Amino acid sequence: MANKTRSTFQKRQKELARQARRKEKEAKRLEKKAEGDVDAAADAAADTAEDPDLVGIRLGPQRRGNEDEADENEAESGR
Repeated sequence: MANKTRSTFQKRQKELARQARRKEKEAKRLEKKAEGDVDAAADAAADTAEDPDLVGIRLGPQRRGNEDEADENEAESGR
């Protein structure tokens, strides 16, 4: 009968170790998720701020720099 008690005790120890690992993993997941929420909030704030390099750029085809000069020359010459 002593063997039965020992195996039961070992099983209980294994189960306690599994529960402890499960709790540690869950704590890590929650910590990672909280860090991700902070990063997501920072990304959202960064998305709302306009990039000074992109101010004035419209969607679609863009005019080339030399086309502006050509248009001005045509307007001045009366074409």
